Amino acid sequence: MVAVPTHRKSKRALIRAAKRADLDALVDLEEHVFATDRLSRQSLRRLLKSRSGRVLVAETGGRLAGAAVVLLRRRTSVARLYSIGVVPPMSGRGVAVALLRAVERLAAARKCRCIRLEVHEDNTAAISRYRKSGYWQFGCHAAYYEDGGDALRFEKPLQVRTSRKSRAGRSK
Repeated sequence: MVAVPTHRKSKRALIRAAKRADLDALVDLEEHVFATDRLSRQSLRRLLKSRSGRVLVAETGGRLAGAAVVLLRRRTSVARLYSIGVVPPMSGRGVAVALLRAVERLAAARKCRCIRLEVHEDNTAAISRYRKSGYWQFGCHAAYYEDGGDALRFEKPLQVRTSRKSRAGRSK
């Protein structure tokens, strides 16, 4: 667990792995944040048990403030940010940034060379956040979303962390 300061003085977002007990709050988040393309209760339950998927949650004051789903498949060095959402009252307080950084750290620790994501073409706030965070657009999926909207594809290279032992064993 990592406590991450948000932009408001009195609030801290605690980023941690989601637990089975978070399922109801995660379903509620999906319903309040996403108009279409929501993850179902069954999909979320599967992701909570998955070896290749990780669900991270952000808490403030003991309540769910946001969540992110990242897919980390074996035999690939590309992580995929599948979903990220913040409850509306916490929007603009740094929760999405904290979740995004936690996902990036997790992917780098799993030796992923990059992280990719799709974002709805109309989601200007998310597009701006991804660009500020070092993501670059490399493609587009036409009519990707339920509402017929296009998905812009973004990628960010990651710094893969090496252990101290492997760094110490290298010659100059």
